[in-house]
Amino acid sequence: MGEENQTFVTEFIFFGLFQDLQTQILLFILSLIIYLLTVLGNLLIILLIFMDSRLHTPMYFFLRNLSFADLCFSTSIVPQVLVHFLVQRKTISFLGCMTQIIVFLLVGCTECALLAVMSYDRYVAVCKPLHYSTIMTQKVCLQLTIGSWASGALVSLVDTIFTFLLPYQGQNIINHYFCEPPALLKLASADTYGTEMAIFAMGVVILLAPVCLILVSYWNIISTVIQMQSGEGRLKAFSTCGSHLIVVVLFYGSGIFTYMRPNSKTTKEQDKMICVLYSGDSNVEPHNL
Repeated sequence: MGEENQTFVTEFIFFGLFQDLQTQILLFILSLIIYLLTVLGNLLIILLIFMDSRLHTPMYFFLRNLSFADLCFSTSIVPQVLVHFLVQRKTISFLGCMTQIIVFLLVGCTECALLAVMSYDRYVAVCKPLHYSTIMTQKVCLQLTIGSWASGALVSLVDTIFTFLLPYQGQNIINHYFCEPPALLKLASADTYGTEMAIFAMGVVILLAPVCLILVSYWNIISTVIQMQSGEGRLKAFSTCGSHLIVVVLFYGSGIFTYMRPNSKTTKEQDKMICVLYSGDSNVEPHNL
């Protein structure tokens, strides 16, 4: 497959995280435990919000969508990684690689948008509590949620199309543990500048723009909280927003590091560790909000 430069690639081989067998077995056990907890936790959140009428509020409506997106995000990556921990030859078909990129970008980018929406929800709740029910109506919440999924679909479609319009011939070993555009572009048999610019533009849309909205929202939240006379009110506001802000910093920070910097022809170990960070952060984020 990788020996003839004129042969189009039909499958990819992952280099993986570690080559040591004992380390891979240990990672398999840890990853399996975390994944099962993630699946059970997200399903429990979705079920509780659906069944308890007291949780039928805008914040929990967004949280239910975030939990579903997180469940899909983890499932698009982790099961395959678990299998690859136990086999020597870590392969994925060309179509399978494309499918994985479409799904994980769709739900991952939707999570980015939902985190921004949730920061706006917290801004309205803290800064305009008397108008909260009139601003965050059921219709508005539905529109914001549909917009989040639509933006995720748009970014996923654009990144996937530009990535797979490139020819892939000869080299098919990905120095990574799952299919991701920056890692895949290193194997392309043509100039990747146009694709990198398209991915960068989509990064501005789904990463930098929401980050700006989140920063503005939290600047206003912090300003309002500082002016509160009640210490109990300040504590409640900070506890409500604190965990969300931590998740935002980790999730967006690692995403920006991966997608908003120049691509090189080699994958460094730190790049793979950063990907572990945002995929692992995604596994715990709904439970911290």
